[in-house]
Amino acid sequence: VLACLDDNAPTCSSRVARFESEFAEFCTTKHAIAVTSATAGLMLAGVGINIQPGDEVITTPISWIATANAFKLLGAEIRFCDVDPRTMNLDPGALGKLINSRTKAVVPVHLYGQCCDMEAICAIAEDAKVAVVEDCAHAPGATFNGRKAGSFGDAGVFSFHQQKNMATLGEGGMLTTNSDEVYARAMAFRSHCYRVYGSRYTFGGIDESERPMGKQYWWQEFDDVGYNFRMTDIQGAVGSVQLAKLNAHNSRRTELAQRLMQKLSDVANVVTPFVDQRATHVFHLFPLFLSEDHPLGKDEFIWRMLHEHGIKAWSHYIPIDSTAVYRRMGHSGVECPVANRMFQRLVRLPIHPRLTDEAIDYMAGAIRTLSS
Repeated sequence: VLACLDDNAPTCSSRVARFESEFAEFCTTKHAIAVTSATAGLMLAGVGINIQPGDEVITTPISWIATANAFKLLGAEIRFCDVDPRTMNLDPGALGKLINSRTKAVVPVHLYGQCCDMEAICAIAEDAKVAVVEDCAHAPGATFNGRKAGSFGDAGVFSFHQQKNMATLGEGGMLTTNSDEVYARAMAFRSHCYRVYGSRYTFGGIDESERPMGKQYWWQEFDDVGYNFRMTDIQGAVGSVQLAKLNAHNSRRTELAQRLMQKLSDVANVVTPFVDQRATHVFHLFPLFLSEDHPLGKDEFIWRMLHEHGIKAWSHYIPIDSTAVYRRMGHSGVECPVANRMFQRLVRLPIHPRLTDEAIDYMAGAIRTLSS
């Protein structure tokens, strides 16, 4: 990081390239593209799979709204698939019924740090000849049947926002892919779709047929309307450092989550996260479900956790199809009954590697008190 400051390194220089190479190796993918955010990465994934206006993209309503917005900004129509009530991940059993001739892609979200059933989802998508873009914002390092998140679909997208399992100075993201075509398109659109002819030092030396407008000198050409989603070099340097710590941080998150689940195992009116035995959960977040017979409503539970116990719990995530903007687009807010029902009981608790065992025990005690 200090070297970046000393040499005035530009964006997308050697440290970004190194970070991309390290991240691709970590995810066991052929390519990785560093970007400014996961939202930018999702848009580039959409470009990479050639989303066109009017195409349909299927995703879950339980996610940060950027999962849907990124494809909506490319002109896609968004359809929402209901979730598995155990994991809150996209339900493969509901997916097949939504696919039609206009469906271009499905975007499963590895919610809270646990992979979706990617084998089932990819099998459905392959049979229907639709693309798969994994939203891995919560799940760097998570696995399903031993395979890393971000390596299943046509593309995977990760977030390095400051609250995620690893971060690059507040914001950042990464797109992973095994497809040369997706990589080439996404790389071009990341930086204005420009190409360079000749050399800025030799001024020419290229075949006559390659010279745009007959120019003899160095020339930049633009093939399409692209974006500026380039990561800075200092972020790349930070990313390499954080990636080296990721496995240890994920392990600590898992230890803390398991401790909290054990401490709450005899509290009858709360439900702790279901962990699929085929998956390695990295616990970006810790969801807690209040049973129907819980003495408190969700809002009162959250309020009392903060004001009586000093613990900041959240209501998280509001179903995207219920938001004002998607209602204006024609969504009813009741398209996914399981997601809506589970959201009414869902509370998000804090979890991060710096929490102590004592803090987890204190949180468990607060939940026990409010649940009695």
